[in-house]
Amino acid sequence: MLRFRRLFRIFGREEKGLAAVEFAFVVPVLITMLFGMGELSMAIFARSDITQVASTVADLIAQESTIASTDLSNVYNAANTILYPYYPNFSSSKPTIRVTSVIYDTVSHSTTVGKVAWTCSQSGSGSLSPSSRAVNSTVTFSQPLLSSGSSVLMVEVAYSYASPTTQVISGSYNMTDSFYTKPRRVGQIPAPASCP
Repeated sequence: MLRFRRLFRIFGREEKGLAAVEFAFVVPVLITMLFGMGELSMAIFARSDITQVASTVADLIAQESTIASTDLSNVYNAANTILYPYYPNFSSSKPTIRVTSVIYDTVSHSTTVGKVAWTCSQSGSGSLSPSSRAVNSTVTFSQPLLSSGSSVLMVEVAYSYASPTTQVISGSYNMTDSFYTKPRRVGQIPAPASCP
C-alpha cells in the first residue's frame, strides 16, 4: 500500500505531459473557431456583395432612357461577376435579380403606392417575396418616392448562400436585398420589347 502512495505522489508532482494534454483539449476548439471565423467572414462578404449587386443593377439601368433585352442581359452578366470570386460553382448558382419599373398611380394619386409598369427577372438560386410581380399590380413603399409623371426603378436580389467549406456553417441561407432609384434621363423608362 505504501508503494502505491509513493507512486501517486510521484505521479502528482510530474508535469512533463501537462502541456501536451492541455494542447490536445484546446486544439479542436481553436480549429473550430478558425474555420468558423473564415466561414463567417465569407458569409458577410457575400451579404455585402448582394447589396452591391442590387445597387449596381439599379444604377446601370437608371442611366438609360430606353432599355433593350440585350442591355438587360449585359447588366445581369455584369452583376453576376460581382459574386463570382467567392463561388467556384457560380454557373449553377447565380443570383435571382428582378428589375421592376413602378409608376405613379393616376387614380390613387399616392406618393407611396405605385403600379408595376414592367418587370424583368433573371432566375437564379435565391427566392424573392413575392415570387413574381404582375403588370398593374401595386407596390407599396415605406416612404414617399413617387410624384406625378415619375417612376421608380426597384431592383430585388436574392442569393442562396452555402459555405464552400461547410465545416461550421452548414446548409444554405437565402440572402436578399432591394434598391430603389429614379431614372436619370427620363421620367419613366419604357418596357423592353422582351425580357432576356
